[in-house]
Amino acid sequence: MKQGIKTIFLLLVLTVILLGAGFLVGLWLGIPPSIAISGAFVLAMLLNFTVYWKSHEWVLKLHGAEILDEEDKPELHRMLGKLAENAGLPKPRLAVVEDERPNAFATGRNPENSVVAVTTGLLDNMKEDEIEGIMGHELAHIKNRDMLVNTMAAMIAGSIAYLGMMGRFSMLFGRRRGKGGVLAIIALIMLPIAAAIVRMSISRSREYGADEEGVEISGNPAALANALERIQEITEKESKSKRRRGSKEGNPATSHMYIYNQFSGGGIAKLFSTHPPVEERVKRLRDM
Repeated sequence: MKQGIKTIFLLLVLTVILLGAGFLVGLWLGIPPSIAISGAFVLAMLLNFTVYWKSHEWVLKLHGAEILDEEDKPELHRMLGKLAENAGLPKPRLAVVEDERPNAFATGRNPENSVVAVTTGLLDNMKEDEIEGIMGHELAHIKNRDMLVNTMAAMIAGSIAYLGMMGRFSMLFGRRRGKGGVLAIIALIMLPIAAAIVRMSISRSREYGADEEGVEISGNPAALANALERIQEITEKESKSKRRRGSKEGNPATSHMYIYNQFSGGGIAKLFSTHPPVEERVKRLRDM
């Protein structure tokens, strides 16, 4: 519940930033701010509606995920079915991704069209109770409809970025017709950055929520904590090895969907990270 309230608050913050960006663009271009906001909203809604409706198909194809029949991994299907029953959800389809690094993600626009995908590295390196903990986490994402929440956040943040682009483009190639000045220029540069940080905060909040609810589904917080630590350890080792060999590490475009973001960094990069630090997640789970 606490994470849900935080998410609503962050969405409201994004909306306020959007109103501020629309006001500044209108002020700078000499057009009604309401028109600037409406235009950005319509464009963002059309783009994000398409992405939301078709994203699960795109993600599965992008990662070469193969849907597994019941006879392919019967024990894994039984595990997922039991956990889905605990969560009060229809059993999602199960898919596997050829990747030596342990990871997992859930996708689908609603519980009836959902898929839980796991990597071969997860199946090879995790114990049974750890896999249960990870699947519980992914089922929590499905139950909480986090795909929809993230799409809403992307829609608003995209509108802000579009308005900022309009303003900056007019500064470079057009003649200012309205009021404003240096303050408006700075604001139109900084507002999309602020929106990106807030959007990432929403994603991090949903990860904490999925950890908590996932534990209620699997009933074993220690197993999920162990799994997260093990995933981080193996992924960091594999990533260093791939960099030495000059191999690709994966696709950052969909890294936010996984239980562990292999592209997360330290320092200021944490502001833009889609996931909380593993250490913080593990601490919360240990406390449970």
